Amino acid sequence: MEGLFQPTHLFFILLIVLVIFGPGKLPDLGRGLGKGIREFKDALRGGAEGDSGKKA
Repeated sequence: MEGLFQPTHLFFILLIVLVIFGPGKLPDLGRGLGKGIREFKDALRGGAEGDSGKKA
């Protein structure tokens, strides 16, 4: 059995998402996903920097 992330599988997943949400919502979904990833990375960086200054 092939892996899940083959180009054909990704195409069909994108097509299903397009049908469900419509072309008008895709930019908002992408923007929200990017913002969430960015906030997660910032939180990881902030947590690592904040912990190093504390004394136990």
